[in-house]
Amino acid sequence: MVTTPLRTVALAGVTALALLGATAPAGAAKPATGTVTHDEQITWQGWSGATLAAGTTAGTTVTAAGLTLGTPAGTTPYKDPHTSTKRTWAYGTWTSPLTEVGFGATELVASWNADTPAGTWLQVELQGTYTSGTRTPWYVMGRWASGDADIKRTSVDKQGDKTSSIWTDTFAIDNPATGVLLRAYQLRLTLYRDPAQAASPVVRSVGAMSSTVPDRFTVTPSAGHIAWGTELAVPRHSQEIHAGHYPEYDGGGEAWCSPTSTEMVVEYWGRGPSAADTSWVDPTYPDPTVNHAARMTYDYQYDGAGNWPFNTAYAAGFPGLEAKVTRLHSLDELEHFIAAGIPVVTSQSFLASELDGAGYGTSGHLMVVVGFTATGDVIANDPASPSNDAVRHVYQRAQFEQIWLRTKRTTANGGTGGGSGGIVYLIKPTSVAWPQVAGSTNW
Repeated sequence: MVTTPLRTVALAGVTALALLGATAPAGAAKPATGTVTHDEQITWQGWSGATLAAGTTAGTTVTAAGLTLGTPAGTTPYKDPHTSTKRTWAYGTWTSPLTEVGFGATELVASWNADTPAGTWLQVELQGTYTSGTRTPWYVMGRWASGDADIKRTSVDKQGDKTSSIWTDTFAIDNPATGVLLRAYQLRLTLYRDPAQAASPVVRSVGAMSSTVPDRFTVTPSAGHIAWGTELAVPRHSQEIHAGHYPEYDGGGEAWCSPTSTEMVVEYWGRGPSAADTSWVDPTYPDPTVNHAARMTYDYQYDGAGNWPFNTAYAAGFPGLEAKVTRLHSLDELEHFIAAGIPVVTSQSFLASELDGAGYGTSGHLMVVVGFTATGDVIANDPASPSNDAVRHVYQRAQFEQIWLRTKRTTANGGTGGGSGGIVYLIKPTSVAWPQVAGSTNW
């Protein structure tokens, strides 16, 4: 089977749960008092609403809706590398304050929530400051639009200096053993619009997850007992029933684990593409919303629909939703999201022998954790299933936690492969509070 390669390099009450479609049987286990000491460091830092005013603007302005173009700073040409079309765009910029990570980080993933009407798009950049005091170049973390008529959304390859590189959507320190790590960073947004129109992009939030997750083949199991016996009623979509559909988007549905997972969560929250949005899809194809999600998350440079922030940006394009890419420390943390009624998209890689019941192995795959059994095993909507009815799986807790949190693994040929180190997509309505977990600053 084809899946999306990983790009790793080296609380609500019972009433709210019922409203969200969860089931919490009587007698469900209470939270455990024990804790697990973790060897990773993770933090999320971002700007939204009034805090966007902390940035430096040039041709942009902060309004009640978010950051948008005011009087543009000027115009600039852009030649789309995927169409060779050259157009002139009015633009403005916003630059975040210099932001201290709080530890020496080895990776960073930016994500954003924005609206880009026709004739508009945006670029997200990063400049890091190393623990040595020197700075990186300004790295492009993504050129993005919610549609694909004006530009082809894209990551940018071949970016790096002597210390760091950009791997599709991830900033990474090339050799952490040297001791030179990421100490601080700035994000820069450039908003573009057709000079002949008034409609502009609106950025509602932007931020980044910074982390240091040490190389590890195994992880310490978490205690659980936080959301055992709770299952959320997340719609089930199979990527496999789309095999062969629209091969121009990464070969078709067999590779669409990421947008299929994202779409399941979007639809859980009662949102999704309209009939007009999906009118381009062959009417004989089932579940056209999945086809639409694949097209609208597709990264023309990566040649896939698995770009992490492109997926969360797609989800956040639906009214009232917000989304981000981050890492979690453990299944304990993830259980807090299930207890709050929030399903979580996770990224993992494994051999078939490492995840009983999956029936396949993968170098990188996304699925949706929708709950936990009464004994703590993971209930996942796994899009790598032959039909929608077969999407629900129960995976052994210890096996699942290992394949999701590790950063190193042994491949089928005895070599060493990578793992996501706990990457997740978090998608929810702005009206639903993030769970409060002591000591967590990673969302």
